[in-house]
Amino acid sequence: MRIPILMTMDVALILAALSFSFFVRFQEGHVPLQYWAEFVVLAVGYSVVFVSVFYYLRMYHRMWAYASIGELIAIIQGVTLGSLIVFAGTALLEISFPRSIPFMMWAFSLLFIGASRFGWRLVREHVVKSRKQNGNGCATGRIENSLIVGAGAAGHMVAKELVNNQVGLKAVGFIDDDPAKANLQLMGLPVLGTRQDIAHIVQNHCIKEVIIAMPSMPGEVIREIVRICQPTGARTLILPGVYQLLSGEVSVNSIRPVGVEDLLQRDPVKVNLDEIAAYLAGKVVLVTGAGGSIGSELCWQIVRLRPKQLLLLDTYENTTNDVFVELRAAHPELDIRVEIADIRDQVRIDLLFQAYRPQVVFHAAAHKHVPLMEYSPTEAVRTNVFGTRNVAEAALSADTEIFIMISTDKAVNPTSVMGATKRLAEVIVQQLNGRGITHFAAVRFGNVLESNGSVIPLFKRQIAEGGPVTVTHPEMTRYFMTIPEAVQLVIQAGAIAKGGEVFVLDMGERVKILDLAKDLIRLSGFEPEKDIEIQFVGIRPGEKLYEELLTAEEGTNATRHRRIFTARPTLVDTGSLDRQLAHLWRKGPFCTGEDVFQALFRVVPGAVQGRAASPVRLIEEPPTKVQQDIT
Repeated sequence: MRIPILMTMDVALILAALSFSFFVRFQEGHVPLQYWAEFVVLAVGYSVVFVSVFYYLRMYHRMWAYASIGELIAIIQGVTLGSLIVFAGTALLEISFPRSIPFMMWAFSLLFIGASRFGWRLVREHVVKSRKQNGNGCATGRIENSLIVGAGAAGHMVAKELVNNQVGLKAVGFIDDDPAKANLQLMGLPVLGTRQDIAHIVQNHCIKEVIIAMPSMPGEVIREIVRICQPTGARTLILPGVYQLLSGEVSVNSIRPVGVEDLLQRDPVKVNLDEIAAYLAGKVVLVTGAGGSIGSELCWQIVRLRPKQLLLLDTYENTTNDVFVELRAAHPELDIRVEIADIRDQVRIDLLFQAYRPQVVFHAAAHKHVPLMEYSPTEAVRTNVFGTRNVAEAALSADTEIFIMISTDKAVNPTSVMGATKRLAEVIVQQLNGRGITHFAAVRFGNVLESNGSVIPLFKRQIAEGGPVTVTHPEMTRYFMTIPEAVQLVIQAGAIAKGGEVFVLDMGERVKILDLAKDLIRLSGFEPEKDIEIQFVGIRPGEKLYEELLTAEEGTNATRHRRIFTARPTLVDTGSLDRQLAHLWRKGPFCTGEDVFQALFRVVPGAVQGRAASPVRLIEEPPTKVQQDIT
């Protein structure tokens, strides 16, 4: 019923436009009698042609309540095409009428039809919406004033969403540091000042929500804005990353409270979708450690690239089953399998690889907790060293095409058992490259936010309990990435792997753990040291004040992705590697941290600098409760 009504309205508007054209052409509206017959012919012709052209251009299928530039262009196209068809038809039929009529008809048609479309948008936005808001407010029963930080494309989108959606927020203006935007308006809303003016603007305009709409701003800028907003009492929200802007995913529901990941924000990761899809689409892909933070995110990103089959492998059934069930529900059309297996079980791993014959393997399974591995070096060796060797050798036998091992910055100049075992795992993977068709590579990066064992969940729990927040050392620094960011780069590294590389991800600048704790306290609405105490509890066994991504000898080589580098390969005596692995294997449950470092030192002499290669006595006392709680 909607389309016939719109067609009828357009016919009325077309007749009105034609009448105005004749009225303007002939003084005082006295149309000579000889032109009345032509008027009737033109009225029928314009009505039939315009309505037909509008229907062909699908103008009756548009949502005119949201009319914008695109709709205006469509109106110009429709009226112009219809006018040309009528003009050509009258010329062929030799219908006589003043030649100024088609030009005036074109102009009046644009005016009347455009006004009808955009007029409905104005009525909806101002009349209908005001009646609804005056009648029952909004969904929450009241409207709160909001201030948008950033008068750019993102700010425009936020303002537009607030206008078009009744969510209880009313934008009163913008904040922008660009002097050229001072005192200007965007969508009828003024630019009220710069970030330094936020405090008094919040007070003068009763602002309840401050929305940061600057998706590509550095973390330090976001951090400063949050600190300015915190004393005002206004809730600070933020628009998600710029990649969501580009994909059209922005809506009012996308706006969320500022998170710690926003304070660490760097340039958004851009991956070559065509490149990564080419080596994963239609392939059998296996992910070890699929129930963990990195492994599960790998699975979620891989399924978007349409693999032939995805195999989840992990020894811990609970989280793995959760990931498996959610993946199957989200992608019932894909062949997704799960296998509960221990990578330390060589026979079981070999059988699985021969059964599934995966073409791409992401090896994320590992022991990662530094202090725990200091007290359980045997388990670190069995999983990180021999487990990695089992999976890598099985991949080699099954003719896997690409094998990517997830490594860590703690493998560089390691002072912990965990770091030393991961460095040995890197060496094992590198040495297997070239023995078959498999391209082996490792990807090295630092801490990931919100991952299992990350410091962020601990800080949040301690803040929720009222403190204290425990930090190991005031100068402790770490590299941080978000889980999706790290996984995107891992998948991209697989696309550019030629074999034998240790890829190093660009982690940005080191972040002080103390600053991270303070920022998280402020984001929770408290003031550090005033509301929530910070305690320093000392460095735990195996930890360093700062982590490195490269040794002095490795250096880096650029790749075709600006956020991924390769460490120059380290030459290793394969005979020495085999002897040291055999020695660790013989030690079995009696393997100590000293054995691990001795083995690494003999395989890669320059790999151990921060911790002595000669035997040293490890702390034998069990960890205290504080040590257990800190990550």
